[in-house]
Amino acid sequence: MNIKANSKKNNDYTVPILFGVFAVLLIVMITALCIPKTPEFVPPAFEASAVQGTPEVEESMGYTELYKEGMAYRVSVCGVPTVDGQNLTVYFTNTEGNEKYLKLRVLDTGGNILGETGLLKPGEYVKTVTLTKTLAAGENIKLKIMGYEPETYESAGSASLNVTVGGISE
Repeated sequence: MNIKANSKKNNDYTVPILFGVFAVLLIVMITALCIPKTPEFVPPAFEASAVQGTPEVEESMGYTELYKEGMAYRVSVCGVPTVDGQNLTVYFTNTEGNEKYLKLRVLDTGGNILGETGLLKPGEYVKTVTLTKTLAAGENIKLKIMGYEPETYESAGSASLNVTVGGISE
């Protein structure tokens, strides 16, 4: 009779202990699910081939400054870019005096990214963008310009320009 009493005494503690362990695990799981998981932000890289200054561009390439009232920055780019293999000549320029970083993305008519620059600081330009495929003269593309705030890399707005590849670069 003594053996049954010990056995019953051990069973009396098993259920509360298991319940306590379950409650602790439940609290840990709920806490882990409630903590917001934000991916670490990695700012875009700066353009390695950026050149300081303003480029000399042939008039036939339609190089012009783009600006509309309300835009946070001024930018210059070729309206008639030329192509040499997988290099698109655009003379993308972040105008001196801007307070934003700029980036250029080249898209096909389906919105697929064909190439892009790194960030340009004010007063810098990049002559060409390397593409993932070769374009032909007469092909339609979109040049998407994206502005970034220097300290936070938040968007400073974007602009798009539909252009036609003008020919082969010399």
